[in-house]
Amino acid sequence: MKDAKPGMPYVQKKATSEEKKEKEKVDGPGDMLASFAPGQPPEKFPEGQAKLIKGGSDIFIQVHYTTNGTASTDRTRIGLVFAKQPPAERVLMMSAINTKFKIPAGDPNYQVDAEFELGTTATLYALHPHMHGRGKDFDYRVKYPNGETVKILSVPNYRFSWQLWYDLDKPMVLPKGTKILCTAHFDNSPNNPDNADPTKDVIWGDQSWEEMMIGFFHIVFDAKMSPKELTPMTRVETVVAAN
Repeated sequence: MKDAKPGMPYVQKKATSEEKKEKEKVDGPGDMLASFAPGQPPEKFPEGQAKLIKGGSDIFIQVHYTTNGTASTDRTRIGLVFAKQPPAERVLMMSAINTKFKIPAGDPNYQVDAEFELGTTATLYALHPHMHGRGKDFDYRVKYPNGETVKILSVPNYRFSWQLWYDLDKPMVLPKGTKILCTAHFDNSPNNPDNADPTKDVIWGDQSWEEMMIGFFHIVFDAKMSPKELTPMTRVETVVAAN
């Protein structure tokens, strides 16, 4: 943010896909500190677990507004509670994501899939599906390296206006090579009251009248371990470089 001026609106330059890949090779997978939408409680972790904010980091806060024709005042507040002792485990928000879809106009049940493969053993702690107004339902499954597949979350009646984090009753230790699979369905028909325009095809976009398909999840791992090991691509390249 070296070009940003305090008190002035600032728009970060969007990185290309190649720039994102190069950054991930150096820093590991990207992390989102926290998010909020109606329905979401504060994020809390057991003693000994925490998210990492490196010294000197810039914290970006992205706020989404919907116009209603009336001038308003923003009163957003953010609170952080810091660990009293260095945590033994680090929590990272990651995601299975699909940005390459086009939901046909009028389609009442369009399916989109996404997956994420773990590059090392880690613990799955919580799940958070994210779509916009056409989101209909969302499932998470875990596929182990031996081929066994287990459904771990089903949200049959997704609502953009009430989004939740789902903490697992028992965090799951997932071995290297495990895939987190996500399947979502979208209702782009006139029967969906939250559909902005059922006459148009819909693609990925930041705006609420566009769509997203993201299966967020919290992964917990040894705080001394590099997050680059969590993805197969960066782990393989690390091994090759070491040889």
